[in-house]
Order: sequence, then structure tokens, then C-alpha cells
Amino acid sequence: MEPGNSTHISKFLLLGFSEEPKLQPLIFGLILSMYLITVFGNLLIILAASSDSHLHSPMYFFLCNLSFVDICFTSTTIPKMLWNIQTQNKVITYKGCITQIYFYIHFAGLDIFLLTVMAYDRFVAICDPLHYMLIMNPQLCGLLVLVSWVMCAMYSLLHSLMVLQLSFCIDLEIPHFFCEIKQVVQLACSDTFLNNMVMHFGAGLLGGSTLAGILYSYSKIISSICRNSSTQGKHKAFSTCVSHLSVVSLFYCTSLGVYLSPFATHSSQSSATAAVMYTVVTPMLNPFIYSLRNKDIKRALKGFSGMETFTKGAFVLRLKKCTG
Repeated sequence: MEPGNSTHISKFLLLGFSEEPKLQPLIFGLILSMYLITVFGNLLIILAASSDSHLHSPMYFFLCNLSFVDICFTSTTIPKMLWNIQTQNKVITYKGCITQIYFYIHFAGLDIFLLTVMAYDRFVAICDPLHYMLIMNPQLCGLLVLVSWVMCAMYSLLHSLMVLQLSFCIDLEIPHFFCEIKQVVQLACSDTFLNNMVMHFGAGLLGGSTLAGILYSYSKIISSICRNSSTQGKHKAFSTCVSHLSVVSLFYCTSLGVYLSPFATHSSQSSATAAVMYTVVTPMLNPFIYSLRNKDIKRALKGFSGMETFTKGAFVLRLKKCTG
């Protein structure tokens, strides 16, 4: 095949999960349900934490940011996939593909950085509780989130610009439901050594350093909890960490499971199915994990739903008076 200049490429084909027509309605319904649960679940966390003054603390500030990023993360890929299934059109434009690569890497990186920042927050809260509010002041919290956004924006921009320099062959079929960067680079006819090197080095540095930070924070937390002689104190400290630790484990285990599994080494639609675990399932489960394991979130959600019911009731009464 003759290589062609990347500027002449106008579209890619996203093969998705399956080409079996009978399975398309089932896939569409399942993914749509998961997407709606993800969006509304994370939105509820944001609204509950924002409406309850007791939750205006660093931990819930980071949790709101994580929920917002999870909504954006899934919205980068899922709506396009649902549109393709519904219209039976597998095309994504070249510009659309590069844009999807940029935002996918950006929000995936933000997920990792925010989970690391949240681990540091728990480390300070448990290991140095007397100085917690002094250390985790609003300025530092805002700075940590801002730095995360800037670093991820630069990292994703680097990858996007490097993909723009590639030339592609005639075969432009991507065996995935979105423009996953590894799959796109594999379609290139030009030399991809630099792209692969930056991908692996960046993933190793980003994933390795953040995971090391999380593990260090929790090693100190566990050590601090073990030194606490009070059983009630141990239980309280552990309960504040278990939700975050569950989300971290879920995210890293699903991500590593996909990329280290035999599916990841082949350009097959099986890798697309496996990728659903960390692109859809993990963001969907996050609100359940935080709401089920966290009494403060439960109370805020009950208060929020109660306030909503009261507002609806007041509106109905007012409407009756007006009509009466």
C-alpha cells in the first residue's frame, strides 16, 4: 500500500464491538443505560456536595472534580459510539478522531491525577489532623487541581500533535469504538518509533509516579491507623479511606487488566469490549461506591432529595392557589 499524507485523510471507520446486526439494539440499550447512570450518578454527587455546607471541605471538593471529570471522560467516547450504532454509520472524521484522542487522554490523565491528590488529602487528614485545614487550604486545593488540568492538557496536546505528523495507509479501519491512540498509530505507514516511545514512556511515568504516590500515602495512612490505640478511631479513619481506595483499585486494576491482557496485544474487537471496563464501568460505579460507603454523602443525598420534594410540593400548592 502506498503511504498517503495525513492531510489528505478525511475519515476513519470505527468498527465497534460487533458487526452482527441483531446485537446492535442490545449493545445500544446497554451502553446507553450505563452512560445515563454515569452522568446522573456523578451529577448527583456534585449537586449533593455543593448543596450541603457540611461537605464544603477539601475531600469533597476533589470528589466533585473527579465526578465532573468522569462525566467528561465518558462523554468523550460514548455519545459518538451511540450515534454510530443508531445511524449505522461507522465514520468518524479525521479532525474528530484527533479531537477525541486529545480529550480522551486529557480526562484519563485527570482521573489519575485527581485520585493521587485525593490520596494525599487522606494522608494529611489522618497523619496530621491538627494541621489538616491549615495545609489543605483553599489556595492549595485550587492549585493542585489547576496544575493537574494544565499538565494533562500539555500531555494530551503532545500526543495529538505527534499523531498529526503521521502519514496513513489506505486501510483506515479502527477495531475499536473510539479513536484509541495505540490503534490509530498502528494504522500509520510512516515511522511510528517516536510515537510508541513517547506513549510507553509517558504512560510509565504518569501511571508509575502517581501509583507510587498513592501507595506511599496509604502506607503512611495504614501505619498511622495501626498506631492508633482506639478501636473507634481506627474504624473512623479506615471508613474515610475505603471509598477512595476502592475507586483507585477499580481504576488501576481495570486499566492494567486491559493493557496487560492477551487482548491488548492484538488489533481485535475483543480489546474494545475489554476497554469498556475502564471507560464506562469504572466511572459508572464511582458514585455508588462513594454514596454507599459514605454517611455524609448519604445524608446530603437525602437532604437534597427532600429539598427537591419540598420545592415541588410548594410549587404545586402555589399553582393550586393561582388556579383556584
